[in-house]
Amino acid sequence: MGKKGTAGNQGPQIRSDCFAALELKSKGGVEIILNSKVNALYNKSIRELALQILDFFQVKNAKLELVDRGALPFVLAARIEAAVKQCLESEGEYWLEMIPENQSLTTKDRTRRSRLYLPGNTPKLMLNAGIHKPDGIILDLEDSVAQDKKVEARLVVRNALRQVDFYGAERMVRINQLPLGLEDLSYIVPHHVNLILIPKCESADQIQTVDKKISEILVKAEMDHTIYLMPILESALGIIKAYEIASATDNVAALAIGLEDYTADLGAPRTKEGRESFFARNQVVNAARATGIQAIDSVFSDVADMEALRQVVLESKSLGFDGMGCIHPRQIKVIHEAFAPSEEEIHQAEKIVRAFDEATSQGLGVVSLGSKMIDPPVVKRAQKTIDLAVKSGMLPENWKTLNVKQGS
Repeated sequence: MGKKGTAGNQGPQIRSDCFAALELKSKGGVEIILNSKVNALYNKSIRELALQILDFFQVKNAKLELVDRGALPFVLAARIEAAVKQCLESEGEYWLEMIPENQSLTTKDRTRRSRLYLPGNTPKLMLNAGIHKPDGIILDLEDSVAQDKKVEARLVVRNALRQVDFYGAERMVRINQLPLGLEDLSYIVPHHVNLILIPKCESADQIQTVDKKISEILVKAEMDHTIYLMPILESALGIIKAYEIASATDNVAALAIGLEDYTADLGAPRTKEGRESFFARNQVVNAARATGIQAIDSVFSDVADMEALRQVVLESKSLGFDGMGCIHPRQIKVIHEAFAPSEEEIHQAEKIVRAFDEATSQGLGVVSLGSKMIDPPVVKRAQKTIDLAVKSGMLPENWKTLNVKQGS
């Protein structure tokens, strides 16, 4: 018997996925056995894709069984490739064409009110995630992926980065805890990921190691753009080293906290009031502000209690956080509404920006509002409030924007 490899998922409850079983043989050419719910429409195209992948990996004699439950090409390709790589050693990768929408870059100070976690080995959740309009979508390779599915998940995430339209959401990937996470990077860095989350971070060395590896991969791929980092602090040691981690490299755009692991590390139950995490959350906000980056709060795990979520977000905002994670699309709207600026904040920001605009138009070097002098950082914060109000639908999109650089 020849070598065998299997990948994917099967069963009556599976949607938008497939199961691939490959057996290498010594002769007889390639035999494809296809059982597909869309056989009448896509039999030919599925077989052509399978043959292209097998040819790419120089598989000449094999039996490939595919059980398809409506999988898109990026899923079929990932599952077949995973099955192939269980049968033979190959450093090659079968890359599908990248859609233009997934080549956009991001900025360090981009709005990150919400980031939606999606399991990296569950493609059906990726297909329409962008229509819910989260600020960021996290394709997760860590906790949501079983240990024996890590390699498969890398291929699914890689292909999703190339072919799934996320409708403008920032494309994020949470890698595995180091050192395993370093192996994830070659599967995501060349495919226009915008931001990488580093879980269970406890030192600046970890951040610098990831940043160096990213640079090496970008150089090898002849790519020249910035991929930002978001360390997640999930232990007592990580919290104590928050400033060190936040300032480890210029590519750190935000600092996040993971409260489930943090409270477990403390040996304290996580409560609705959050007294056990008050110090840690303040530490994260202070470290982020000291280094000029964003502070991102933990997820709220009760996906049914929207009022409790709203209260948590309002508290998070009052502590100085810029956003938080979510594990269900229904949480996005509540998070965006609660993080939106108040009418009073918008009114004050409008006055500041207009005062700056007027002073600039008159060639004045000093900006004042009433009896108070306004310096560039204050104007920059006011403009950020305006931008957030526009994004939240509280101000019209044509509200005049200004680019005010700190210290100018």
